[in-house]
Amino acid sequence: MASVNKVILIGNLGADPELRTTAGGQAVCELRLATNERWTDKSGATQERTEWHRVVVWGRSAENAAKYLAKGRSAYVEGRLQTREWTDKDGNKRYTTEIVADRLQFIGGRDGGGGGGRYDGPPPPRDDDAPSGGDTSFSDDEIPF
Repeated sequence: MASVNKVILIGNLGADPELRTTAGGQAVCELRLATNERWTDKSGATQERTEWHRVVVWGRSAENAAKYLAKGRSAYVEGRLQTREWTDKDGNKRYTTEIVADRLQFIGGRDGGGGGGRYDGPPPPRDDDAPSGGDTSFSDDEIPF
């Protein structure tokens, strides 16, 4: 039976991107993206809830995200959900679920205006030291700011 693991988000960064390099030399960038939901409750009052998402971007796209995105900027993300497990220093099993991005589009220019850069390449590697699949770069001409 076929299955689908696809996430699409449009939101705002809650912090500056965090770029690091794996032991194998692969760039990886972590984004904290906020999405908002609004509704009217039974009393007619508008309610709002913010959901925070951990997004991981790999390769050249990670480098560009760190270079061009900042806290407050908007971004469009497509990717897949991935849950990781590890044991903390006290021996407890810990879990985190994140979106591994295979498409990232910057929404709005540096001044908050229109335009945006885009990464639309092959999926990222599945582990920290895996080589990137295919060419994940895009030219400066694709970044309109």
